[in-house]
Amino acid sequence: MIPSLAVMVGLLVQTAGKPLPARVTRAPAPAPAPAPVRVWRTDSIAYVALREPGHLVLLNVDAIGRITVLFPFGPYDSTGVDAGVPFAVPIPPAAQGNPATLVAVRSRWAFDFAALRGGAGGTWNYQDAWLLQPTAGDPLGALLDIADRVTDGRPYDYGGVKYSRDGAVAALGVPVQPDVCLSCVRHATPVAAAPTAVATNSVDCSNASLTNSFCGMNSGSVSITSVPQAAYQPPPPPPPAPAAVYVPYYLPVFVHGGRARFERPFPPVAPPPPAPPSMGVAYPIAPRLVVPSSSQLRSLIGRRP
Repeated sequence: MIPSLAVMVGLLVQTAGKPLPARVTRAPAPAPAPAPVRVWRTDSIAYVALREPGHLVLLNVDAIGRITVLFPFGPYDSTGVDAGVPFAVPIPPAAQGNPATLVAVRSRWAFDFAALRGGAGGTWNYQDAWLLQPTAGDPLGALLDIADRVTDGRPYDYGGVKYSRDGAVAALGVPVQPDVCLSCVRHATPVAAAPTAVATNSVDCSNASLTNSFCGMNSGSVSITSVPQAAYQPPPPPPPAPAAVYVPYYLPVFVHGGRARFERPFPPVAPPPPAPPSMGVAYPIAPRLVVPSSSQLRSLIGRRP
């Protein structure tokens, strides 16, 4: 027992003589950089936090696909927002607590809302603007189409969030590329050209003298390298179009002493009624009136019986 005790004491003395190594302190891991755009909502308020100041537009899609511009409130309002402090935007009552997709777009340049405005009094044109029509199943793709239009092709940052029916945050997903997209040709896979068929047997028989035989026989297969093409007569050219002749609708013609073309004819004037016959027609010469004198009158009076 004594030897084992002596060994233990020696080990303790040796351990006490050697200092313990200092603990290495590691630097804390750097915090992850915040996202350029973060968006979330409460009961009636939507919040947007920007890493850098810029211009902001906040879009919302409800459960049935209707698109709403939450900020700015009008096409002519200011869109500048500071960074670092969450920016609060009120949510309409119809969108509170319902499934929705929120997308906030931040740009260094001012937005061009020419394709979205046009309503009465300078408001958002939800009736006639194509980009504000309800989406059919891809809310994120529809909102990013609006972002591409209002930014006029300039770079921008965006952040989004999707809420399910019970109010929980769902996966936002990625935009769905349409099956047919005329502007997405760069995403198509190049098609390799089909290899050209190589002739299995090629023999020049231009100088051969053949009588009831074949040239170029190879295991019973014959390959003709050139086939005379049938000469097709080109279609006749189309007849030339007749030259245009200008014919006026109305060509005024004036004839001396004549009547105008569109002048309404006057009704004929009725002749005046004949004058009644005169009573003196039987007496072409009127009788001469003789006035008796006073002496003649006395003589006529004196003869009265």
